[in-house]
Amino acid sequence: MKLPRIMIAGTHSGCGKTTVVCAVLRALIERGLTPSAFKSGPDYIDPMFHSRVTGAKARNLDAFLCGRENIAPLLAKNGAGSDIAVIEGVMGFYDGLSPRTDENSAADLARLTETPSILVVDPSGMSISAAATVRGYRDFRENTLKAVILNGVSAASVAYYRDIIEGETGLTVLGGLPRIREAELESRHLGLVTAAEITDLRAKLNLLAHAAEEHIDLDALLALAGTAPELDAPQIAPPATNRVKIAVASDEAFCFRYEDGLDELRRHGADLIEFSPLRDAKLPEDCNGLYLCGGYPELYLDHLSANTAMREAVRSAICGGMPTVAECGGFMYLHERVDGRELCGVIGGEARMTGGLRRFGYFTMTAERDNLLCRRGETIRAHEFHYSESDDEGAEFALAKPGRDASASSVHASATLYAGYPHLNFAGESAAAERFVQACAAYKEK
Repeated sequence: MKLPRIMIAGTHSGCGKTTVVCAVLRALIERGLTPSAFKSGPDYIDPMFHSRVTGAKARNLDAFLCGRENIAPLLAKNGAGSDIAVIEGVMGFYDGLSPRTDENSAADLARLTETPSILVVDPSGMSISAAATVRGYRDFRENTLKAVILNGVSAASVAYYRDIIEGETGLTVLGGLPRIREAELESRHLGLVTAAEITDLRAKLNLLAHAAEEHIDLDALLALAGTAPELDAPQIAPPATNRVKIAVASDEAFCFRYEDGLDELRRHGADLIEFSPLRDAKLPEDCNGLYLCGGYPELYLDHLSANTAMREAVRSAICGGMPTVAECGGFMYLHERVDGRELCGVIGGEARMTGGLRRFGYFTMTAERDNLLCRRGETIRAHEFHYSESDDEGAEFALAKPGRDASASSVHASATLYAGYPHLNFAGESAAAERFVQACAAYKEK
C-alpha cells in the first residue's frame, strides 16, 4: 500500500510539536488535501486536537500497547484514502519504555514504519548550539530524520538558523512557526486541556494554518512524505455481526479512549452506544455491557454526584452482573466518594486528587485469578498516568514495568468486572476484547 507519510517529532515535551502538527494539518486541509492523523504512544489528548483539525478520528500508534506486529496494519487501515498520514511523536524523539532504551519512542515508531521524520526544535536562547542539538539527535541512534521545523522563531531568525543547521548537519530546515500568542493551547495536570474545552479553537487553528502556509515549506514537506516506501501490511478483518450492545461513557468527564480499541470490540461483535454520566438519567436501553473510560471526572464532581439517577443505574447494573470495564477516571467514578462527593459506591472507600503524579508509565499486568478479560497467569499490557489515589486500588493483577519483576498489585477483577487505574488498548489485546464481548453475550442470554 502506498501511503505518503511523515513523523513530526520533538526534542522534548513542550517544544511545540502538537502546535506544529495542528498547524500543518489545518494548512494541508486548506489546500484541499485529506490528511490522516496519528499519535505515537499512549496519549489521549493530542489526538483530540488532531480530530478537531481533520474532522476524522485520530488514532494512536503504540508499539507496546498495540503490539509491534499490529502497527503497520493499523497505520494502513486508518490511513487508507488519505493524501498523507501525519504522525506526531511522543515526548522527546528517543524517549521510550525506559531511560536506557529508545524502544517504543517516536524514533522507534518511525523506523518500524519506515516514515521520514521531521524534528521540531525550539532554539530559544541558542545560536550555533541549535546546530549542535540537531546534530546530536541526528547521530545518537539509527533514525529516519530528514528535516527540521523551528518553533517559536521570527521569520528573520529562520534564515539565520537555516544557515547554521543545514551547514552543520545536512538536514533540511523546512521553515519555522512564529510564536502566536492568540493561538497558544492551554495546559493542565495531564497535559493540554482537551480540544472540546477551547471555545475559540477554530480561530486558533486558522491562525496556525495561515502561519504554516506562510512560514513552512509545505511543498517540500509533501515531497518528503512521498519518499516513504510502500507499507507491507495485512488487512485487518472487518467487524463481526453485532451480537451485543456495550454502553460507552462519552462526555467531558469521560473522554479518554482509543479509537482502534473500540474498533476491536466492534470486530468481535459489539455495537457501541455512547451515553453521558453527566447528563443522562439512565443507561442506554437493552445494553449488555458497560465501558467507563478515563478522563477528567475530578473536574465535574458536583455534576456527577448530583446525577443520582445515573449513579444508581450504574451501581445497579454492575451489582447485577453486567460485564464492566472501568479505567482510571471510570474507576474513580465507581468509588463511594471522590474528594468527598458521593458517587457510585461499587468500590469501597474514597479516591482523592493529590498534589503530584502517583504512577506513570507502561506496565505488564499478570492476572492473579480468572477474570473478565483473561485467565489466571495471563498478561495484559497497560499504561498509567494519574494524579489521584484510592483507598482500595484492588489486588487482582500484579503490575511490573517492562523487563522488571512485579512491583505492585492493582485492579479489582471478577468474572464480570475490570476496574482499576491501568488503561488498556483493546487493539493490542484482542483476546481480552473477545472475552469482554463474550461475557456481554452471556449476560444478554440471561
